[in-house]
Amino acid sequence: MLSELYQGSAEHQQRRYVQAVERFAGRFGDTLAAVFSAPGRTELCGNHTDHQRGRVLAAAVTLDIAAVASPTESRVIRLFSESFDRMYEVGIDSLSPRADEKNTPAALIRGVTARLSELGYKVGGFNALAASQIPVGSGLSSSAAFEVLVGTIQNHLYNSGKISALEIAKIGQYAENAYFGKPCGLLDQATSSIGGVVHIDFNEPSAPVVEKLDMPRWGFDICIVNTGGSHAGLTSEYADIPREMREVAAYFGCEALREVDREKFTAEMSTIRKTMPDRAVLRAMHFFSENERVLRQVESIRERRWGDYVAAMIESGHSSFMLLQNVYPLSSSAERGNALALAVSEKLLKGKGAWRIHGGGFAGTVQALVPCDCTDDYQEKMESLFGEGSVCRLAIRPCGGHMLASLSPTRQESSHWLSST
Repeated sequence: MLSELYQGSAEHQQRRYVQAVERFAGRFGDTLAAVFSAPGRTELCGNHTDHQRGRVLAAAVTLDIAAVASPTESRVIRLFSESFDRMYEVGIDSLSPRADEKNTPAALIRGVTARLSELGYKVGGFNALAASQIPVGSGLSSSAAFEVLVGTIQNHLYNSGKISALEIAKIGQYAENAYFGKPCGLLDQATSSIGGVVHIDFNEPSAPVVEKLDMPRWGFDICIVNTGGSHAGLTSEYADIPREMREVAAYFGCEALREVDREKFTAEMSTIRKTMPDRAVLRAMHFFSENERVLRQVESIRERRWGDYVAAMIESGHSSFMLLQNVYPLSSSAERGNALALAVSEKLLKGKGAWRIHGGGFAGTVQALVPCDCTDDYQEKMESLFGEGSVCRLAIRPCGGHMLASLSPTRQESSHWLSST
Protein backbone atom coordinates (compact mmCIF):
# COMPACT_ATOMS: atom_id res chain seq x y z
CA MET A 1 0.00 0.00 0.00
CA LEU A 2 2.80 2.41 0.89
CA SER A 3 4.59 1.67 -2.39
CA GLU A 4 1.43 2.54 -4.34
CA LEU A 5 0.66 5.61 -2.25
CA TYR A 6 4.16 7.05 -2.54
CA GLN A 7 5.09 5.61 -5.96
CA GLY A 8 8.02 3.70 -4.43
CA SER A 9 10.17 4.40 -1.34
CA ALA A 10 7.95 2.13 0.77
CA GLU A 11 10.69 1.24 3.26
CA HIS A 12 11.43 4.90 3.98
CA GLN A 13 7.74 5.65 4.46
CA GLN A 14 7.30 2.61 6.72
CA ARG A 15 10.10 3.88 8.99
CA ARG A 16 8.54 7.34 8.92
CA TYR A 17 5.16 6.07 10.06
CA VAL A 18 6.60 3.77 12.72
CA GLN A 19 8.58 6.69 14.14
CA ALA A 20 5.48 8.89 14.09
CA VAL A 21 3.52 6.23 15.99
CA GLU A 22 6.29 5.97 18.56
CA ARG A 23 6.45 9.75 19.03
CA PHE A 24 2.67 9.88 19.32
CA ALA A 25 2.70 7.20 22.01
CA GLY A 26 5.46 9.03 23.86
CA ARG A 27 3.45 12.23 23.88
CA PHE A 28 -0.13 11.01 24.31
CA GLY A 29 0.21 7.48 25.67
CA ASP A 30 -0.37 4.05 24.15
CA THR A 31 -4.03 4.15 23.19
CA LEU A 32 -6.38 3.33 20.33
CA ALA A 33 -5.24 5.30 17.31
CA ALA A 34 -5.29 5.44 13.52
CA VAL A 35 -2.85 6.64 10.86
CA PHE A 36 -3.83 9.29 8.34
CA SER A 37 -2.32 11.11 5.37
CA ALA A 38 -3.27 14.10 3.21
CA PRO A 39 -1.21 15.08 0.14
CA GLY A 40 0.04 18.35 -1.21
CA ARG A 41 -0.91 19.33 -4.73
CA THR A 42 0.56 20.85 -7.86
CA GLU A 43 -1.31 22.81 -10.50
CA LEU A 44 -0.75 21.42 -14.01
CA CYS A 45 -2.77 23.94 -16.02
CA GLY A 46 -5.32 26.64 -15.29
CA ASN A 47 -3.20 29.37 -13.73
CA HIS A 48 -5.55 31.86 -12.04
CA THR A 49 -8.68 30.55 -13.73
CA ASP A 50 -10.61 29.11 -10.77
CA HIS A 51 -11.63 32.47 -9.30
CA GLN A 52 -13.23 33.34 -12.66
CA ARG A 53 -15.26 30.11 -12.64
CA GLY A 54 -12.86 28.50 -15.08
CA ARG A 55 -11.33 25.07 -15.52
CA VAL A 56 -8.25 23.74 -13.73
CA LEU A 57 -6.05 20.68 -14.09
CA ALA A 58 -4.14 19.66 -10.97
CA ALA A 59 -2.58 16.64 -9.30
CA ALA A 60 -2.05 15.35 -5.79
CA VAL A 61 1.62 14.65 -5.08
CA THR A 62 3.53 12.19 -2.94
CA LEU A 63 4.68 14.85 -0.47
CA ASP A 64 2.12 14.79 2.33
CA ILE A 65 1.22 15.42 5.93
CA ALA A 66 1.03 12.19 7.93
CA ALA A 67 -0.72 11.99 11.28
CA VAL A 68 -1.41 9.57 14.08
CA ALA A 69 -4.68 10.38 15.85
CA SER A 70 -6.69 8.99 18.72
CA PRO A 71 -10.28 9.87 19.72
CA THR A 72 -10.84 11.18 23.24
CA GLU A 73 -13.79 11.68 25.55
CA SER A 74 -12.88 15.36 26.01
CA ARG A 75 -14.23 18.18 23.88
CA VAL A 76 -10.72 19.34 23.03
CA ILE A 77 -8.60 18.77 19.93
CA ARG A 78 -4.91 18.58 20.78
CA LEU A 79 -2.69 18.45 17.70
CA PHE A 80 1.08 18.57 17.91
CA SER A 81 2.71 19.87 14.71
CA GLU A 82 6.27 18.66 14.31
CA SER A 83 6.84 21.24 11.57
CA PHE A 84 6.18 24.10 13.97
CA ASP A 85 7.23 22.18 17.12
CA ARG A 86 4.04 23.34 18.77
CA MET A 87 0.90 21.95 20.33
CA TYR A 88 -2.40 23.44 19.16
CA GLU A 89 -5.34 23.04 21.53
CA VAL A 90 -8.84 23.86 20.31
CA GLY A 91 -11.90 23.48 22.52
CA ILE A 92 -14.85 22.50 20.37
CA ASP A 93 -17.70 23.48 22.70
CA SER A 94 -17.33 26.99 21.27
CA LEU A 95 -16.62 27.05 17.55
CA SER A 96 -16.97 30.73 16.64
CA PRO A 97 -14.00 32.35 14.86
CA ARG A 98 -11.36 33.81 17.17
CA ALA A 99 -9.31 36.86 16.22
CA ASP A 100 -6.25 35.59 18.08
CA GLU A 101 -6.20 32.42 15.97
CA LYS A 102 -6.39 34.11 12.57
CA ASN A 103 -3.66 32.96 10.15
CA THR A 104 -2.73 30.01 12.40
CA PRO A 105 -3.32 26.22 12.21
CA ALA A 106 -5.66 26.55 15.20
CA ALA A 107 -8.02 28.61 13.03
CA LEU A 108 -8.10 25.83 10.44
CA ILE A 109 -8.77 23.16 13.09
CA ARG A 110 -11.61 25.22 14.55
CA GLY A 111 -13.00 26.17 11.14
CA VAL A 112 -13.10 22.61 9.80
CA THR A 113 -14.73 21.36 13.00
CA ALA A 114 -17.25 24.20 13.03
CA ARG A 115 -18.32 23.58 9.44
CA LEU A 116 -18.66 19.84 10.00
CA SER A 117 -20.92 20.56 12.96
CA GLU A 118 -22.98 23.13 11.03
CA LEU A 119 -23.59 20.55 8.30
CA GLY A 120 -24.88 18.03 10.82
CA TYR A 121 -21.86 15.74 11.01
CA LYS A 122 -20.51 14.37 14.27
CA VAL A 123 -17.40 16.00 15.72
CA GLY A 124 -15.30 15.08 18.71
CA GLY A 125 -12.05 15.66 20.49
CA PHE A 126 -8.88 13.87 19.54
CA ASN A 127 -5.15 13.80 20.17
CA ALA A 128 -2.93 13.89 17.09
CA LEU A 129 0.67 14.18 16.02
CA ALA A 130 1.27 15.55 12.51
CA ALA A 131 4.49 15.19 10.51
CA SER A 132 4.70 17.10 7.22
CA GLN A 133 6.92 16.52 4.19
CA ILE A 134 5.46 19.52 2.35
CA PRO A 135 7.85 22.50 2.36
CA VAL A 136 6.11 25.63 3.64
CA GLY A 137 5.94 28.30 0.93
CA SER A 138 6.60 25.80 -1.85
CA GLY A 139 3.25 26.38 -3.57
CA LEU A 140 2.29 22.75 -2.86
CA SER A 141 -0.60 23.82 -0.62
CA SER A 142 0.45 22.67 2.82
CA SER A 143 -2.49 24.59 4.30
CA ALA A 144 -5.04 22.75 2.13
CA ALA A 145 -3.44 19.42 3.02
CA PHE A 146 -3.73 20.33 6.70
CA GLU A 147 -7.42 21.18 6.32
CA VAL A 148 -8.06 17.92 4.47
CA LEU A 149 -6.14 16.04 7.16
CA VAL A 150 -8.27 17.45 9.98
CA GLY A 151 -11.47 16.76 8.01
CA THR A 152 -10.33 13.21 7.22
CA ILE A 153 -9.54 12.52 10.88
CA GLN A 154 -13.00 13.71 11.97
CA ASN A 155 -14.57 11.77 9.09
CA HIS A 156 -13.09 8.43 10.17
CA LEU A 157 -13.02 8.86 13.94
CA TYR A 158 -16.61 10.06 14.26
CA ASN A 159 -18.47 9.62 10.96
CA SER A 160 -17.48 6.12 9.78
CA GLY A 161 -15.84 7.61 6.67
CA LYS A 162 -19.17 8.58 5.10
CA ILE A 163 -18.28 12.19 4.19
CA SER A 164 -17.28 12.48 0.53
CA ALA A 165 -13.88 13.76 -0.55
CA LEU A 166 -15.44 16.76 -2.32
CA GLU A 167 -17.44 17.66 0.79
CA ILE A 168 -14.28 17.56 2.91
CA ALA A 169 -12.63 19.86 0.35
CA LYS A 170 -15.48 22.38 0.58
CA ILE A 171 -15.27 22.26 4.38
CA GLY A 172 -11.55 22.99 4.19
CA GLN A 173 -12.12 25.93 1.85
CA TYR A 174 -14.72 27.33 4.25
CA ALA A 175 -12.25 27.09 7.13
CA GLU A 176 -9.56 28.91 5.16
CA ASN A 177 -11.97 31.64 4.01
CA ALA A 178 -13.97 32.27 7.18
CA TYR A 179 -11.52 31.35 9.96
CA PHE A 180 -7.96 31.58 8.64
CA GLY A 181 -8.67 34.74 6.65
CA LYS A 182 -7.53 33.79 3.15
CA PRO A 183 -10.03 34.14 0.27
CA CYS A 184 -8.91 31.01 -1.62
CA GLY A 185 -10.81 29.01 -4.21
CA LEU A 186 -11.54 25.28 -4.00
CA LEU A 187 -8.75 24.00 -6.25
CA ASP A 188 -6.17 23.17 -3.58
CA GLN A 189 -8.52 21.43 -1.18
CA ALA A 190 -10.31 19.45 -3.91
CA THR A 191 -7.07 18.13 -5.36
CA SER A 192 -5.67 17.17 -1.95
CA SER A 193 -8.89 15.50 -0.86
CA ILE A 194 -9.69 13.60 -4.09
CA GLY A 195 -6.17 12.69 -5.17
CA GLY A 196 -4.71 11.65 -8.51
CA VAL A 197 -5.00 13.97 -11.52
CA VAL A 198 -8.23 15.95 -11.44
CA HIS A 199 -9.97 18.20 -13.94
CA ILE A 200 -12.24 20.64 -12.12
CA ASP A 201 -14.78 22.90 -13.82
CA PHE A 202 -15.83 25.75 -11.53
CA ASN A 203 -18.58 27.11 -13.77
CA GLU A 204 -21.03 26.42 -10.93
CA PRO A 205 -18.91 27.31 -7.88
CA SER A 206 -21.27 25.70 -5.38
CA ALA A 207 -21.27 22.44 -7.36
CA PRO A 208 -18.00 22.14 -9.31
CA VAL A 209 -17.73 19.28 -11.77
CA VAL A 210 -14.79 17.07 -10.84
CA GLU A 211 -13.33 14.45 -13.17
CA LYS A 212 -10.54 12.16 -12.00
CA LEU A 213 -8.26 11.18 -14.86
CA ASP A 214 -6.29 7.99 -15.34
CA MET A 215 -2.65 9.06 -15.41
CA PRO A 216 -0.10 6.33 -16.20
CA ARG A 217 3.57 6.62 -15.46
CA TRP A 218 4.64 8.75 -18.37
CA GLY A 219 8.43 9.04 -18.36
CA PHE A 220 8.62 12.50 -16.77
CA ASP A 221 9.43 13.83 -13.32
CA ILE A 222 7.65 16.91 -12.04
CA CYS A 223 10.21 19.22 -10.45
CA ILE A 224 9.40 22.24 -8.31
CA VAL A 225 12.20 24.78 -8.07
CA ASN A 226 12.18 27.08 -5.05
CA THR A 227 13.78 30.30 -6.24
CA GLY A 228 14.01 31.77 -2.76
CA GLY A 229 11.61 34.67 -3.19
CA SER A 230 9.31 35.70 -0.36
CA HIS A 231 5.53 36.10 -0.61
CA ALA A 232 5.58 38.70 2.17
CA GLY A 233 4.05 41.99 1.09
CA LEU A 234 2.60 40.58 -2.12
CA THR A 235 -1.05 40.35 -1.06
CA SER A 236 -2.06 43.32 -3.19
CA GLU A 237 -0.28 41.89 -6.25
CA TYR A 238 -2.26 38.65 -5.91
CA ALA A 239 -5.51 40.51 -5.25
CA ASP A 240 -5.08 42.66 -8.36
CA ILE A 241 -5.42 39.63 -10.66
CA PRO A 242 -9.00 38.62 -9.77
CA ARG A 243 -9.96 42.28 -9.28
CA GLU A 244 -8.85 43.28 -12.78
CA MET A 245 -10.43 40.19 -14.35
CA ARG A 246 -13.72 40.99 -12.61
CA GLU A 247 -13.55 44.57 -13.88
CA VAL A 248 -13.38 43.28 -17.45
CA ALA A 249 -16.27 40.92 -16.73
CA ALA A 250 -18.28 43.82 -15.25
CA TYR A 251 -17.85 45.75 -18.50
CA PHE A 252 -20.07 43.08 -20.06
CA GLY A 253 -22.47 43.02 -17.11
CA CYS A 254 -21.04 39.77 -15.76
CA GLU A 255 -19.58 38.70 -12.43
CA ALA A 256 -16.82 36.46 -13.82
CA LEU A 257 -14.99 36.09 -17.13
CA ARG A 258 -16.45 32.60 -17.64
CA GLU A 259 -19.78 34.32 -18.44
CA VAL A 260 -18.24 36.57 -21.10
CA ASP A 261 -18.29 35.56 -24.76
CA ARG A 262 -14.71 35.51 -26.01
CA GLU A 263 -15.60 36.86 -29.46
CA LYS A 264 -17.44 39.81 -27.90
CA PHE A 265 -14.42 40.50 -25.70
CA THR A 266 -12.12 40.51 -28.73
CA ALA A 267 -14.44 42.81 -30.67
CA GLU A 268 -14.68 45.27 -27.76
CA MET A 269 -11.00 45.23 -26.80
CA SER A 270 -10.20 48.67 -28.15
CA THR A 271 -13.13 50.19 -26.25
CA ILE A 272 -12.26 48.35 -23.02
CA ARG A 273 -8.78 49.89 -23.17
CA LYS A 274 -10.32 53.34 -22.82
CA THR A 275 -11.90 52.51 -19.48
CA MET A 276 -9.32 50.29 -17.75
CA PRO A 277 -5.57 49.54 -17.82
CA ASP A 278 -4.04 47.40 -20.55
CA ARG A 279 -2.93 44.90 -17.91
CA ALA A 280 -6.56 44.06 -17.18
CA VAL A 281 -7.11 43.37 -20.89
CA LEU A 282 -4.02 41.17 -21.03
CA ARG A 283 -5.10 39.22 -17.98
CA ALA A 284 -8.52 38.61 -19.50
CA MET A 285 -6.80 37.36 -22.67
CA HIS A 286 -4.85 34.92 -20.49
CA PHE A 287 -8.03 33.60 -18.89
CA PHE A 288 -9.72 32.83 -22.21
CA SER A 289 -6.71 31.02 -23.67
CA GLU A 290 -5.80 29.20 -20.44
CA ASN A 291 -9.37 28.02 -19.87
CA GLU A 292 -9.41 26.41 -23.32
CA ARG A 293 -5.89 25.07 -22.83
CA VAL A 294 -7.03 23.01 -19.84
CA LEU A 295 -9.35 21.07 -22.14
CA ARG A 296 -6.46 20.42 -24.52
CA GLN A 297 -4.37 19.12 -21.63
CA VAL A 298 -7.20 16.86 -20.51
CA GLU A 299 -7.60 15.40 -23.99
CA SER A 300 -3.83 14.89 -24.23
CA ILE A 301 -3.93 12.81 -21.05
CA ARG A 302 -6.94 10.78 -22.17
CA GLU A 303 -5.33 10.00 -25.51
CA ARG A 304 -1.76 9.68 -24.17
CA ARG A 305 -0.44 12.37 -26.49
CA TRP A 306 2.47 13.51 -24.35
CA GLY A 307 4.03 15.69 -27.06
CA ASP A 308 0.84 17.76 -27.18
CA TYR A 309 0.74 17.90 -23.39
CA VAL A 310 4.30 19.25 -23.24
CA ALA A 311 3.57 21.85 -25.93
CA ALA A 312 0.45 23.08 -24.12
CA MET A 313 2.33 23.32 -20.81
CA ILE A 314 4.94 25.55 -22.44
CA GLU A 315 2.15 27.70 -23.88
CA SER A 316 0.63 27.98 -20.41
CA GLY A 317 3.93 29.22 -19.02
CA HIS A 318 4.35 31.79 -21.78
CA SER A 319 0.80 33.03 -21.25
CA SER A 320 1.36 33.49 -17.51
CA PHE A 321 4.58 35.39 -18.18
CA MET A 322 3.37 37.62 -21.02
CA LEU A 323 -0.37 38.05 -20.40
CA LEU A 324 -1.12 37.24 -16.77
CA GLN A 325 2.17 38.85 -15.70
CA ASN A 326 2.60 36.99 -12.42
CA VAL A 327 6.19 35.79 -12.77
CA TYR A 328 7.73 38.62 -10.73
CA PRO A 329 6.28 41.45 -8.62
CA LEU A 330 6.12 45.07 -9.71
CA SER A 331 6.82 46.11 -6.13
CA SER A 332 10.41 44.85 -6.33
CA SER A 333 12.88 45.77 -9.02
CA ALA A 334 15.34 43.09 -7.89
CA GLU A 335 13.14 40.01 -7.38
CA ARG A 336 13.51 38.07 -10.62
CA GLY A 337 14.27 34.56 -9.31
CA ASN A 338 11.30 32.97 -11.04
CA ALA A 339 12.18 34.57 -14.36
CA LEU A 340 15.76 33.32 -14.04
CA ALA A 341 14.57 29.79 -13.22
CA LEU A 342 12.26 29.77 -16.22
CA ALA A 343 14.97 31.07 -18.56
CA VAL A 344 17.48 28.45 -17.42
CA SER A 345 14.83 25.70 -17.53
CA GLU A 346 14.07 26.63 -21.13
CA LYS A 347 17.76 26.34 -22.00
CA LEU A 348 18.05 22.93 -20.31
CA LEU A 349 14.74 21.42 -21.39
CA LYS A 350 13.89 22.89 -24.79
CA GLY A 351 12.87 20.07 -27.13
CA LYS A 352 12.65 17.60 -24.22
CA GLY A 353 10.40 18.95 -21.46
CA ALA A 354 8.37 21.95 -20.30
CA TRP A 355 8.46 24.79 -17.75
CA ARG A 356 5.95 27.25 -16.26
CA ILE A 357 5.23 29.40 -13.23
CA HIS A 358 3.84 27.41 -10.33
CA GLY A 359 0.79 28.41 -8.32
CA GLY A 360 -0.01 32.03 -7.57
CA GLY A 361 3.29 33.32 -8.90
CA PHE A 362 5.23 36.54 -8.26
CA ALA A 363 7.67 34.74 -5.95
CA GLY A 364 8.43 31.27 -4.74
CA THR A 365 8.47 28.43 -7.23
CA VAL A 366 8.42 27.33 -10.85
CA GLN A 367 7.40 23.93 -12.22
CA ALA A 368 9.32 21.85 -14.74
CA LEU A 369 8.40 18.65 -16.56
CA VAL A 370 11.68 16.78 -16.91
CA PRO A 371 12.37 13.48 -18.72
CA CYS A 372 13.34 10.97 -16.03
CA ASP A 373 16.77 10.35 -17.56
CA CYS A 374 17.51 14.10 -17.40
CA THR A 375 16.32 14.82 -13.87
CA ASP A 376 19.67 14.36 -12.11
CA ASP A 377 21.37 16.80 -14.47
CA TYR A 378 18.50 19.30 -14.25
CA GLN A 379 18.51 19.16 -10.45
CA GLU A 380 22.28 19.62 -10.25
CA LYS A 381 22.28 22.68 -12.50
CA MET A 382 19.27 24.35 -10.86
CA GLU A 383 20.60 23.75 -7.36
CA SER A 384 23.91 25.30 -8.37
CA LEU A 385 21.88 28.48 -8.98
CA PHE A 386 19.31 28.40 -6.19
CA GLY A 387 21.01 26.33 -3.51
CA GLU A 388 21.11 22.75 -2.32
CA GLY A 389 17.64 21.35 -1.73
CA SER A 390 15.92 23.98 -3.89
CA VAL A 391 14.66 21.33 -6.34
CA CYS A 392 11.89 19.04 -5.18
CA ARG A 393 11.04 15.97 -7.27
CA LEU A 394 7.39 14.99 -7.27
CA ALA A 395 5.36 11.99 -8.33
CA ILE A 396 1.59 11.93 -8.74
CA ARG A 397 -0.23 10.31 -5.84
CA PRO A 398 -3.26 8.22 -6.81
CA CYS A 399 -5.44 8.97 -3.77
CA GLY A 400 -6.22 11.96 -1.59
CA GLY A 401 -6.98 12.30 2.13
CA HIS A 402 -6.80 8.79 3.49
CA MET A 403 -6.90 6.63 6.61
CA LEU A 404 -4.05 4.19 6.10
CA ALA A 405 -4.58 1.92 9.09
CA SER A 406 -5.95 1.63 12.59
CA LEU A 407 -3.55 0.48 15.28
CA SER A 408 -4.16 -2.15 17.93
CA PRO A 409 -3.88 -0.59 21.38
CA THR A 410 -2.69 -2.11 24.61
CA ARG A 411 -5.29 0.00 26.36
CA GLN A 412 -8.66 0.43 24.61
CA GLU A 413 -9.85 3.66 26.19
CA SER A 414 -12.20 4.53 23.32
CA SER A 415 -14.29 1.41 22.86
CA HIS A 416 -17.22 3.52 21.63
CA TRP A 417 -15.21 4.37 18.52
CA LEU A 418 -13.90 0.85 18.11
CA SER A 419 -17.41 -0.61 18.11
CA SER A 420 -18.75 2.01 15.71
CA THR A 421 -16.07 1.36 13.10
